[in-house]
Amino acid sequence: MIAIPHKAKQFLVFLIKLLIVGGAFYFIWNQLAHNKQLDWQKFLDLLDRKKSFWGILFLLSFSFFNRYFEILKWQNLAQVVEKISVGKATAQVLGALTASIFTPNGIGEYGAKALYFPKSEAKRIVFLNLICNGIQMILTIIFGTVGLLYFNYKFPIISNKSLMLVFGILLLVCGLLFGLKKITIRGYSLNKLFEKINEIPKQIHQKNILLAISRYLIFSHQYYFLFLAFDVKLPYLLLMATITSVYFLASSLPTFQFLDFAVKGSVAVFFFGLLGVNEWIAVFISTLMWFLNVVFPVIIGSYYVFNFKSVWKS
Repeated sequence: MIAIPHKAKQFLVFLIKLLIVGGAFYFIWNQLAHNKQLDWQKFLDLLDRKKSFWGILFLLSFSFFNRYFEILKWQNLAQVVEKISVGKATAQVLGALTASIFTPNGIGEYGAKALYFPKSEAKRIVFLNLICNGIQMILTIIFGTVGLLYFNYKFPIISNKSLMLVFGILLLVCGLLFGLKKITIRGYSLNKLFEKINEIPKQIHQKNILLAISRYLIFSHQYYFLFLAFDVKLPYLLLMATITSVYFLASSLPTFQFLDFAVKGSVAVFFFGLLGVNEWIAVFISTLMWFLNVVFPVIIGSYYVFNFKSVWKS
């Protein structure tokens, strides 16, 4: 095995960090500069009419708490392996977010977080990250399904027969999974997964669920208040049902972090179009949500990527 000189290894690590951060900023700039659906002049005109220091601070606070609760979630779960401070949890969450911006559905985050811990703990860290993201996805499905049902009740786009068929298929799939939970494939089974989940103390699970619910409510209401800022006046329940539906359906599609707003924007255009909301407003709000909740954290995360030191030993 060829040994890489220390100086060469340092340069290679620095080059990888530079490529991650440089690539992240290029993709962000490229999407914002060349998206023909974004009418910046309309946005600037609206901003000029609605400019309010407290209003902007209010909306930015949602982005701060959205990411802060994610950091607290990770700090809470990581203690299964090692107790870490909020500062360390921040570095791990934001650094992993930046490193995973190029990967489908942020899957690179799993490997990136594992690099902050000893190599022997890699599998446990990946599993804990699965728990961390899994509860958020479960909540997205629950709130999204309720939202879709309410939206479909107000604006029928799927017949009752089709809905019954979909729920029938879902129940069948759940039943099959439950029935096959003991079947082992390459040493893995649903039964073993449940056992691993149950090994984590209940207090940690409870805190994880509470933080996940808080984060979901913060994120979805930031969407809600942005629509109010853009003069979209719709009943609260209908607007929230549409937001949860859009977020659920968009999250179900495979995509990259840097294309997240484009996917959510296209889904939002369809749903909000049925409510008579202007297309550019739906696209712009999706872009703003992406900018506030992905771009800002990635900018901060770039600092942590440059200062990253792996604890893995070769």
